Amino acid sequence: MRPILIAEDERPIADLIELTLTGAGYPCEQANDGEKAADLIAEHDYELAVLDIMLPGIDGYELLGYLRSTGTPVIFVTARTSLQDRVRGLNLGADDYLTKPFEPLELVARVESVLRRTGRANVVLRAFGVELDPAAHTVSRDGRPVHLAPREFELLELLMRNRGLTLYREVLYERLWGDDEAFDTRPLDLCIARLRRKLGWKDEIRTVFRVGYRLEKEEDGP
Repeated sequence: MRPILIAEDERPIADLIELTLTGAGYPCEQANDGEKAADLIAEHDYELAVLDIMLPGIDGYELLGYLRSTGTPVIFVTARTSLQDRVRGLNLGADDYLTKPFEPLELVARVESVLRRTGRANVVLRAFGVELDPAAHTVSRDGRPVHLAPREFELLELLMRNRGLTLYREVLYERLWGDDEAFDTRPLDLCIARLRRKLGWKDEIRTVFRVGYRLEKEEDGP
């Protein structure tokens, strides 16, 4: 899979975006100013670009123009929150627009949505001997197929795309059941229990007390 370009001049935010996306299985490359980003765009092909608008040198709007000619999808992640800025970005051809501050899980969801719409969501996720293919909608462990119910598959995909990140129960429930007002932890907890049993995972999915769940990284696991 080609990397995702991150054009963001605030290094802590750029590092957060990279940590979030690499943890979800997406390789990344950073540019901390517009000119560096333009040079990288001229030299390389990217799966997707995450652009700040207010960049030194060449701003995000101009970079969007360069990327449109290559067919690369673009998501603006910016502190500009006005409706006028959002409309301008989308009218210029951005595929999505996310304002700061943002939740890491939402960023991953936006990236996945854009990649699906543009036919680029083809990364196979791997963890602890388990492989999940989002495009084929299949799961295997050590080469053997594992049958999962639809919500079990969606939950596993969320955990694998956010390895090392603790995901709040409320957020997981809203993504899977779609109604946070009726939040009930029991269906989610049962879904986690079934995943652990079917995949043979005991400590790989960690329960974070009173918070949620986290799929450990290989170096942090047993």
